[in-house]
Amino acid sequence: MGRRHILFINKAVGGNNDNQGMIDEPLTDLPPTAMPPQALHAYEKLTPDVVLDALASVGLLGDGRLMALSSYENRVYQVHLETPAGVGATASDIVVVKFYRPGRWSDLQIVEEHRFAAELMAAEIPVVGALVINGRTLHHFNGFSFSVSPRRGGRRPELEDFSVLEWIGRFLARIHTVGGAQPFQHRPALDLQTFGHASRELLLAGNYLPLDMASRWLKAFEKAMDVAQAVFESVGDIRTLRLHGDCHPGNILWTPEGVEGAGPHFVDLDDARSGPAVQDLWMLLSGERAQCLQQLGALVDGYEEFREFPRSELALIEPLRTLRLVHYSAWLAQRWHDPIFPINFPWFGSSDYWKGQVDMLEEQTEAMQEAPLVA
Repeated sequence: MGRRHILFINKAVGGNNDNQGMIDEPLTDLPPTAMPPQALHAYEKLTPDVVLDALASVGLLGDGRLMALSSYENRVYQVHLETPAGVGATASDIVVVKFYRPGRWSDLQIVEEHRFAAELMAAEIPVVGALVINGRTLHHFNGFSFSVSPRRGGRRPELEDFSVLEWIGRFLARIHTVGGAQPFQHRPALDLQTFGHASRELLLAGNYLPLDMASRWLKAFEKAMDVAQAVFESVGDIRTLRLHGDCHPGNILWTPEGVEGAGPHFVDLDDARSGPAVQDLWMLLSGERAQCLQQLGALVDGYEEFREFPRSELALIEPLRTLRLVHYSAWLAQRWHDPIFPINFPWFGSSDYWKGQVDMLEEQTEAMQEAPLVA
């Protein structure tokens, strides 16, 4: 008889976070035969038993309680253990197990992310990194690569509070100090080629653009890329660093003051890349220009307590936003064979979707030509 297990799916509010608890709802686990053939995917083999067997293969025994956490890119589970994993302050009887999307990153790239996280933790920066188990952080089971991390709770930071932004800014400066000490050898950069032109090629090769919108989108894309390139060139020499890469509010968990470990801790370095320092700041800004200026001022004030911020890079905020917009469409296209994507993004590929993308690209082209934010 198979082991008993309780599986929940976690629906996160407003984010894709690989180490964050939100709202728990039961998951109906349909057998593969009940799904249409086109929905079959590598993750279909990742049953609760496989999750527990993978943990057992590295000496960790789950007690049968699993909760699927919100993550479109990977498959991530919170698992209760019979005995704690880790040592000292990292010991925990609840762990987060991440099964990496097959084919996205090589083992070398994943291990490089883990080593970066370990460097940050060694510098006493509050990052949630993979546990070292049997001398390694990356493990393999039944064709899946996976890692195990301690569970860390927290809430989204209150970015309306400037003292919170200053606190985050201080830690981002420390992350960048470590990140600037040496380059990535295997992980890619975030630039016009990787997020812009490569995204265009993927969309064209897969015929994801409908006939009635293809020429309009391509025209808007080319104009936006021309302006973005001009802005990058105007900034001049840009020092690239190892970055968090996806530093939005959902990837920062906040512990209130007065509680042990108060302040921010950073999760999900899955998108760690090389790029300009401002990449890790701009996604923390929101609202009208006046609000963004105040938020940016608080972030930079905190940042510069530890490290000078390259203000010339502020001109890159709108080009980086444009690249993220284009890359998002390519990401959806590249993942379309995963059945979770058509279910959650049913509007992707429609003429209305691409019309909206054209409108946003045109808006971004104008925004990139306006005066940048200052701090």
